[in-house]
Order: sequence, then C-alpha cells, then structure tokens
Amino acid sequence: MDRINRAGLAGFLRSRRELVRPSDVGLEGGTRRRTPGLRREEVARLAGMSVDYYARLEQARGPRPSRQMLGAMARALRLTDDERSHLYYLAGEPPGPPPGPAQDVRPGVLHLLDRLDDTPAFVSDAKYDVLAWNPLAAALLTDFSVLPPGERNLIWRYFTDTRARDRHDPDGAWRFARESVADLRAAAARYPDDPGIRRLVDRLLAGSAEFAELWAGHDVTVRRSARKRINHPAVGWLELDCETLHVPEGDQWIVLYTAAPGSPSYEALRVLKVIGTQDLQHSP
Repeated sequence: MDRINRAGLAGFLRSRRELVRPSDVGLEGGTRRRTPGLRREEVARLAGMSVDYYARLEQARGPRPSRQMLGAMARALRLTDDERSHLYYLAGEPPGPPPGPAQDVRPGVLHLLDRLDDTPAFVSDAKYDVLAWNPLAAALLTDFSVLPPGERNLIWRYFTDTRARDRHDPDGAWRFARESVADLRAAAARYPDDPGIRRLVDRLLAGSAEFAELWAGHDVTVRRSARKRINHPAVGWLELDCETLHVPEGDQWIVLYTAAPGSPSYEALRVLKVIGTQDLQHSP
C-alpha cells in the first residue's frame, strides 16, 4: 500500500524551499531571482539527486522517496527536527531518531544567561557538553573558554580529572557519577547514530574503570534538580541548589546554581562575581 501524501509532500517541499535563503547554504543570491528562496535545481544539487526527480516530487507525481532521499532533502532544506518528522510522515515513512543532540543554543536562552549576572548558569546538551555559560558559572566551575571544545564535557572531566572530583563532597561525587552515567546511557539510546556520544563512551570506557563499571550496570535515569556542596579554591565550600531546566526543542539543559539570600554561600557567590576567573586554577 502506497501511503505517501503526494499533494501534502509537494506543497511542503515548495514552502520550505521558498524559506531558505541562498546565503543560508553558501550560495550567491544574485539579483535575477524570480521567486524567493532556492531554485529547484539548487535543492536537487544540495541533496545529491537529479533535478527531474526533485521537480516531480514538487509536482505531486514523483516516486515514493527512500529514507536516504528524505534525509538528504531535510539537510538541503535546513529542516528543523519537527519539520523533518513531518516530511517523513508525508512520505509514508515513520521518522527515525534525530541524528544527534543539538549544538546550537537558542538566542533567547543566551540572553537569559546574560541577564543572570548574579546566578551561575550554563547550558549543556544531552551528553553533558557545555555549550554556553555566563561569567559567574566560569568563576564557580571553570573557565570553559580556555578549554578545547572536546574537553568541555562534564562527565569526561569528572572521571578523568581528580581536580573535578575533588570539587564534590563524597556523597555528591557518588551521586553525580551514578546519575550522569545513567543519563548518558539514556541519551545513547535516544541518539543511536550519533558519533559524538559513541566517541565519548569509548573514551570513557578506555580511560576510567569506575565509568566502565557503572556503564555495565545499564542503569537509566534523567537529570533532576538537587542540593549540592561545591568546594571552590578561593571561597571554600558552598551549599547550592542546582536547578535543571529542560529545553525540549534541542534536548538541552539550563543548569542554575542558587543560594539562599543572606547565607554564607550567597555571600560567597557575590565574592566570586567580583573576582571572576582571575588567577584561579580549578575544574568543574
């Protein structure tokens, strides 16, 4: 049974093509374009298919595209995850899992980090890569800007850097180790084809016997808010509430550290806001 919605697929492809600017895909816009967006031949070239094949899809008379073709068109048209799923459904194919955790942080979330000048806050993806942070998070945890992007992973740093482990009290260290590994296993199931997650797990299995033991347990969980004690080299131990807010569009997490107003930890955060990351050598 052919379950393709040809008219719906044709209309959707045309509408998405008209929304993509040539500059979005590295093409010259020119001055003689009769329609907005990309031309059919440009989409076909970006997707690696013939112009005739793509044109027939937009005319609601083409063959049923394969999953490989659907993926190529989704990339060429810069579709969001929701649009990608819709494309697959129109073609009569159940959408597969998203290709991997999103790396781009929404502008609104970045603006939020900037406004939280008295609260350490950062954004991480599903595999605990830190994608964005505010100055107070850098002062509390580590100056992520001096680390190579591949080293800005909280799980990797915890299991391979004793300085990172020493930032936690014993109970907090065990809880972070157990819960982060269980959360990473859940992410690996959501993104089975993501090379970044596979590479991280392989590196951790090779570099940490403790991680390997926890990974072998096959526990699964998701991040939750918690009370944390963090040892800072300049201001000592801080008692902080760690709030984790999920951003479902990109499967990202906003992590915020707060302290009760008037408490010693609250005052310590005010000190950190002043001294920042100057002359501090510390790890998350």
